[in-house]
Amino acid sequence: MTTMLNVKDLRAYYGQVQALHGLSFALNEGSLTTLLGANGAGKTTTLRAICNMVRSTGAIEFEGKPLSGKSTENVVRLGIAHVPQGRGTFTTMTVEENLQLGAITRTDKKNIVADIERMYEHFPVLKERHTQQAGTLSGGEQQMLAVARALMLRPRLMLLDEPSFGLAPLIVRELFKILGKINREDKVTILVVEQNAQLALELADQAYVIETGRIVMSGSAKDIANNEDVRKSYLGY
Repeated sequence: MTTMLNVKDLRAYYGQVQALHGLSFALNEGSLTTLLGANGAGKTTTLRAICNMVRSTGAIEFEGKPLSGKSTENVVRLGIAHVPQGRGTFTTMTVEENLQLGAITRTDKKNIVADIERMYEHFPVLKERHTQQAGTLSGGEQQMLAVARALMLRPRLMLLDEPSFGLAPLIVRELFKILGKINREDKVTILVVEQNAQLALELADQAYVIETGRIVMSGSAKDIANNEDVRKSYLGY
C-alpha cells in the first residue's frame, strides 16, 4: 500500500509546555484510521500539528513531500481538510453558502455545482435545509455541514476531530455510516480523533492509542478492539 501521510518523531508545544513527545505513525492511501485517547492525551494537538497550527518539530510528509514550513492555508491547498471539534460552521451564512465557501481554493469552478449536489446525496437533510442559516441547524446537522464543507475541497486526506461530540447516539451512527461510505466510494483517506472508541473501532481499518502525548499502542482496529487494556479503559468492559 502507498503511504499517504508519514509522521516521524513529532513533538508539539504550547509556549514552553510540550504536548506531544515523539509521535511516529503512518496513514496508507485510502485507509480510515482512528486516534484514540482520553481528554488531554494530545489527539487534537496531533491534528493541529499536521496542519501547522501549533509549533512543532519532527518530520511530517504528505504524499512524499514535507509539510514543514508551509502555512496552514498551503497545507489545505495540498488537499488536506481539517474538521475541528465544535463544528465551526459559519452560522450567519446559509447551508449552500457554507458549501460554496468550502470550495473557495478550487480552480475547477464548473464542477463545484455538481459537487454540492453530491454533498446533498450524502447528506439529504442539508438539501432540505439549503436556504437556512447554518446557525439554525441542529447540532447533528451542523456537524454534517462541517464534514460536507470540508469535502467540497475535494481533499485527499480528511482530519476529523471528535465528530461525535455532543450528538445523540442515533445521529452519531448515521454520521459514521456516511463517513465510511465517503472513505470507500470517494476514496478519501480519513484520520478521525474520537472518544467514542467502540464506534470508531467499528469504522476504522487501523488504530493508534495515545496517552500523555505518546503513542502507546497501534495495530489493526480489530486487534486494538480485542486488546484487554483497551476494552477496560476505552470500551468499558
